[in-house]
Amino acid sequence: MSPVRRGETLPIHNRIGVLRAERRMTRAELAALINVNPQTVGALERGDHFPSLDLAFRICDVFGLPVEAVFSRAAFTPLSAELYGTRTRTEGSDADVQLHATD
Repeated sequence: MSPVRRGETLPIHNRIGVLRAERRMTRAELAALINVNPQTVGALERGDHFPSLDLAFRICDVFGLPVEAVFSRAAFTPLSAELYGTRTRTEGSDADVQLHATD
């Protein structure tokens, strides 16, 4: 056991899966670009593994985004909600579903 007490582990949320899908990139393709195996990419996407600072920077370089756009301590809201505002479904059948903006 390490003599250093690290305290409570805080989660690190990420948008790797969304960013990869937007670019139609496979896990294997991203893995090759950041020099890890595809299983590591899957573990990162699921939140089973937290990246080192170096790995986080390599991932951000691939997507051309700053670290805070890819990683966060707080859960990300859906990109559609950020772009178009939060929307909720009203009651009804699938045929007549209406979306209403909430403020």
